[in-house]
Amino acid sequence: MHIIDSHTGGEPTRVIVSGGPALGPGSLSRLRECLRTRFDWVRRSVVCEPRGTEGLVGALLCAPADPACVAGIVYFNRAGYLGMCGHATMGLAVTLQRIGLIGPGRHLLETPVGVVSFELADGNAVTVENVPSRRFRKGVTVEVPGFAPVTGDVAWGGNWFFLSNDAPCPLTLEFVDELTTFAKAVRTGLAQSGVTGGDGAEIDHIELCGRAEASDADGRNFVLCPDGAYDRSPCGTGTSAKLACLAADGLLAAGKSWTQESITGSRFEASYEEGPDGSIVPRITGTAFVTSVSRLVLEESDPLAYGMGPIAGQGCPAPPESLKRVRSGPPGLSARPASPGPSF
Repeated sequence: MHIIDSHTGGEPTRVIVSGGPALGPGSLSRLRECLRTRFDWVRRSVVCEPRGTEGLVGALLCAPADPACVAGIVYFNRAGYLGMCGHATMGLAVTLQRIGLIGPGRHLLETPVGVVSFELADGNAVTVENVPSRRFRKGVTVEVPGFAPVTGDVAWGGNWFFLSNDAPCPLTLEFVDELTTFAKAVRTGLAQSGVTGGDGAEIDHIELCGRAEASDADGRNFVLCPDGAYDRSPCGTGTSAKLACLAADGLLAAGKSWTQESITGSRFEASYEEGPDGSIVPRITGTAFVTSVSRLVLEESDPLAYGMGPIAGQGCPAPPESLKRVRSGPPGLSARPASPGPSF
């Protein structure tokens, strides 16, 4: 599999640009389900150890069902599959430019949760217009194992979030272990209390909010992702969920800018416009940089060829003979190929 790695505010993204499984036609939600149930070994091979690392989000480039979109994408991490990922969309934008598929300008991208747009301003700055976001519940108090009760909001920003100001310690890197333990306990408390997102969806992202450290920023966050790793960036979907809560409380007007710091100090610039049915449409701007262009090798004799993470699909990782059914990529991926881009 030919891959391009990038980082957005310190958070890594790995895009499979060719050599992945042929999932056939259909919506991105159908392709995600096909990848999950039939080819989950691809996800494990790409983002789990020994090839992957903590915090890594992977993505499979697909043919979009919507002809207006430049590409389709399925995002995943060590725990499973994501609906949308803001930082990874920024990483994808610079990746698509790297392979010659797009240039600066506005482009549409099809994801499992809908079509999003992004604008590539130059080689590194990307603005993502996310899916409509909204606050679902306000002021929910839950019992947290080992800690005092915590109160926060439930919001949708492309993934389901529980946002709380009740962090047990400062939102700084020296307290990452404490914050991680606490956020995991909050997620357990939500599940035990039966607190969910819309249609009973699991709340798999925890966002702890606090005051910014920099004088020219508006807020700071610590985001625990579904795989148990913290987001090194301010989290695009998490920032979208934060904007939805600010808008619902009348604390941020449409069109006004909000600067969101991550726990590492990287930042996103964000704003929103009014959306349908009381939702908002967030616009998140950050910078992403390509870090490597490479090819992953899966040796049939390697007992860890398919990674060491949990299985998200049905059954077990594919046996070695399944490699023969994988569509092969080009013999060598050029950093800047002469062709318009990969063949989907």
